[in-house]
Amino acid sequence: MKTSENYSLKNHNTFGIEISSRWFCSVTKITELQELLGDIRFKNMPKLILGGGSNILFTKDFNGLVIQNKIENIQLISENKDSILISVGGGMNWHAFVLNTIEHNYSGLENLSLIPGCVGAAPIQNIGAYGVEIKNTFHSLTAIHLEDGSLKTFDATACRFGYRDSIFKQEAKNKYAIVEVTFELKKNNVLNTSYGAIEEELKKMQVNHPTVKDVSNAVIAIRQSKLPDPKVIGNAGSFFKNPEVPLETYDRIKSENPALVGYPASGKMKLAAGWLIEQCGWKGKRIGNCGMHEKQALVLVNYGGATGKELLEHAKKVQESVEQKFGVYLEMEVNII
Repeated sequence: MKTSENYSLKNHNTFGIEISSRWFCSVTKITELQELLGDIRFKNMPKLILGGGSNILFTKDFNGLVIQNKIENIQLISENKDSILISVGGGMNWHAFVLNTIEHNYSGLENLSLIPGCVGAAPIQNIGAYGVEIKNTFHSLTAIHLEDGSLKTFDATACRFGYRDSIFKQEAKNKYAIVEVTFELKKNNVLNTSYGAIEEELKKMQVNHPTVKDVSNAVIAIRQSKLPDPKVIGNAGSFFKNPEVPLETYDRIKSENPALVGYPASGKMKLAAGWLIEQCGWKGKRIGNCGMHEKQALVLVNYGGATGKELLEHAKKVQESVEQKFGVYLEMEVNII
């Protein structure tokens, strides 16, 4: 286990921001992480757990210890004729894990194919796509307290999942490192193809009786057609949450904008943030090295050389214009450091 000083994080964040951390260490085992947390050098130092760096925007150097979670084990816990419990290390690449479940013909995560990041970040964000969220298959997780190195188990109730939200974005924020997540997946291919463009994509693929792999392939094709590859152009995927508004707010905007896109959500209406942003003229608009992507207005991109502060300022301008035009505030989905 090697610790490095004044370590560049450019290759550890998908925006490609050139910043550095005071200290950096990569861990591959739970015991390594506990040993690191017990090191007197880092006892009172700010700590940041970093996975794939795909949901973070650095606006300055991090004056503390950045810990890269590379715990990547997969273990079958139990199974019956209908389902399995499978545990996976928090540092494993999310898409690689999804492909592993599909290879074994387990269903539940196929709609979440190609989402960037690591497994440990998935419950924090309650990641979701195409009608599915992590909470639908989540069983439990194991986390290490960053202060004393103790292990704690959280079930779904303790995680308090909400729309792109959990306890780890609220009072437990920056207090734990998620080292293991357990999912309950189905063996009988219970598929969800009714949301978004999945059914349309399956028709293009000439698939009439889809398998779990077919749904995954359809989701991958849709995402690749709309979202930029972080390896080609710096971005963190969707930068803003789709806002949930009261019915009266939806009706007001709809009366003035008949093409408004919205979906029922627990007594409210969830609006398509990308549509709101596009109506304000931001889709494909570039200012300096910052912009909202030409194919998906919800994605903030770094065309090369932009600083984190410049990207954040661009995002704030988008927020202000949407609020001014529609009276709706867009909450940032990405963590700002």
